[in-house]
Amino acid sequence: METRVAVISIIIENPEAVQEMNDILHQYSEYIIGRMGIPYRKKGINIISIAIDAPQDKISALSGKIGRLEGVSSKAAYSK
Repeated sequence: METRVAVISIIIENPEAVQEMNDILHQYSEYIIGRMGIPYRKKGINIISIAIDAPQDKISALSGKIGRLEGVSSKAAYSK
C-alpha cells in the first residue's frame, strides 16, 4: 500500500486527555517517524507535532481519533 508523509499538529487544552492521546499514538507507533512536544505553561496547554509515514486512511483515522478527545484539537498537513 502506498504511504504519504504528513505532520499532525495537536493542541491539548485538557490535561486529562494526555494519557488517552498517548494510548492512541501507541496504536499507530509503527507509522510514527518522530514526535515533538512543547508544554506552554503560560497558557496551560501542550503543543505536539507528530511526523508520520502511513497510508492516507491511517493518517486520517489517527488525526480524527485525537481530534475527538475532549479538549484536544488536531490537524494534518500532507506531503504531495
